[in-house]
Amino acid sequence: MPKKLSKRERQRKTRQIYRAVGNAPQRIRTINQIKSAQFPYRSARTPKGVTPLEQRSYLGSDYPTVWSRRLPARALRLMSTEIVAKPLMSYIASPKRTGYDRLESLGKRQPVIFVANHHSHADTPLLLTSIPIKWRKRLIVGAAADYFFNSRIGGSLSALFIGAIPVERSKISRTSSDEIASLINRGWSFMVFPEGGRSPDGWGQPFRAGAAYLSIKCNTPIVPIHLSGTGNILRKGKIWPSRSSTKVTFGNPIWPEENENSRNYSKRIESAVAELADEGDNDWWVAQKRKYSGQTPTLQAPDISSWRKAWDLPDTKDKSAGPKRRWPTI
Repeated sequence: MPKKLSKRERQRKTRQIYRAVGNAPQRIRTINQIKSAQFPYRSARTPKGVTPLEQRSYLGSDYPTVWSRRLPARALRLMSTEIVAKPLMSYIASPKRTGYDRLESLGKRQPVIFVANHHSHADTPLLLTSIPIKWRKRLIVGAAADYFFNSRIGGSLSALFIGAIPVERSKISRTSSDEIASLINRGWSFMVFPEGGRSPDGWGQPFRAGAAYLSIKCNTPIVPIHLSGTGNILRKGKIWPSRSSTKVTFGNPIWPEENENSRNYSKRIESAVAELADEGDNDWWVAQKRKYSGQTPTLQAPDISSWRKAWDLPDTKDKSAGPKRRWPTI
């Protein structure tokens, strides 16, 4: 048991500490002096010959998000989605949601990977308010580590209100992919935009293989989703949102085939989203005819000049040219 110091001994020890520190409290007055201050105001330097401990930044892909999946954070996120995001998106986006019947084959506790095209910052709240609540209660969202987690405040808000988890855009991070796979195996669903970022011109970008890799690794179905009209609300480079009508189309769940690699699987997922886009622009019958004839338009822009790409965007085409036949000719 340590010896208890008397009052006089404590005073003597205190004077020794003040002599060692000197008049540091009087010297440290400016921010620059505080930054350059050393022990005892900052941690001591590592002695020579000793390997220093690795300093983690806790930003980017290292940002910890475990706290955002605990019950208080999940309850707050669900309340903010139902009370704030849902009425707001109904006013701004006027969404038309179709394809819920295609999800009936999935079990109630079946984790799902939701995959969608990405044109706008409005895509995330629109999807969060469209995904059925049985999956939304335990849902994580893949967010760019270099964009949403480049500061502690931004990372905290993203993790709290949308359930974001950092994902590297430039490479497949073993740490983040293992963490997401572990959560999927524990019953969490995952929402991600496999293009890796918002479209710069309104056309789609090639799908990356991260979602396909997780689906194969966890033997989890992928639900393709197509979003249209969100580029008119808050496209890339726009600051203030505008009201517009949108459409959210859910597709049939896709399972990985035996011995299928993630690259081919990713192409199959992209084709499924393209078929949903064709269905939204025309109707189910026309989309099916094009699918089986191999004529489904791709999500990516054709190899033409920039002004023609802008002219040919599906969202800019005139849809008031007259009624379209919605039933096959017999």
